[in-house]
Amino acid sequence: MLLQGAIVLPVASRLGTRLRAQELVFACPMDPEVRSNQPGVCPRCGMKLAAGIPDPVEFHMDLSMTPRAPKPGQPVEFEFDIHDPWKERPVLNFLTVHEKLFHMFVVSQDLKVFVHDHPVYQTDGSFHYRYAFPQAGMYRILADFYPDGATPQLIAKTVFVPGSTPTPVTLQRDYSTKDTANMQVELVTDPPQPLAGVKTQLYFKLSPVEGFEKYLGAWAHMLAASDDLVDLIHTHPFIADGGPQVEFNLVFPRARVYRIWVQFQRNGMVNTARFDVPVEELK
Repeated sequence: MLLQGAIVLPVASRLGTRLRAQELVFACPMDPEVRSNQPGVCPRCGMKLAAGIPDPVEFHMDLSMTPRAPKPGQPVEFEFDIHDPWKERPVLNFLTVHEKLFHMFVVSQDLKVFVHDHPVYQTDGSFHYRYAFPQAGMYRILADFYPDGATPQLIAKTVFVPGSTPTPVTLQRDYSTKDTANMQVELVTDPPQPLAGVKTQLYFKLSPVEGFEKYLGAWAHMLAASDDLVDLIHTHPFIADGGPQVEFNLVFPRARVYRIWVQFQRNGMVNTARFDVPVEELK
């Protein structure tokens, strides 16, 4: 029996409606290849899966310092200002990524200085951070943030600190076991000789594993930097479950030597291990 005034859709129309509903796909904004037909979180990085992710568009970031010409050891105030790429309007709303609104990395040209920290959000939409460069020379400042309604951003800036620059660095392969704050970290790669443009699997073996816990929402954080500081890659594990082995998958873009910093947390203490990985051309 039909109710008076009821609208009956043809079978084909009803089927099309059901199929369109089933086509809704949720994906990870940071790892778009991780997809699901159901809402949830990314098993790889822990971010909330989003439906209808916008096309990637690079936002604009300005970095200013006070004082403008810092001296080694002198405190400097960083100010990061983010603008949209369409009308250069200030961005005021950001999404939390791994428990923070803004991740910042500082790396010196001799690759001896490594900082991973989190500038503080201000009511005008800017982020501030106080830092003292330990030595003269060039630094690369990498910013990782996620404007609301857009896609995650990874933007690098270059800063020069006046003075005698450090001796140019020449990196050699270093896969030696590292003793960090309260963990021992070993590295094995597959293939043993990484190749540019080809996926490399990096396996980190940790001990002791008792007390191993997530750090900022992920089992590990990695920054890979080429020896000329052109390439900067911030990534998270491909496979990790709190056990003694953590796997990263990385495609090195060029034939260079890459310095890798990988961070794990155990019993509330952050452990940073450093390795040097030569990458050769694919022949």
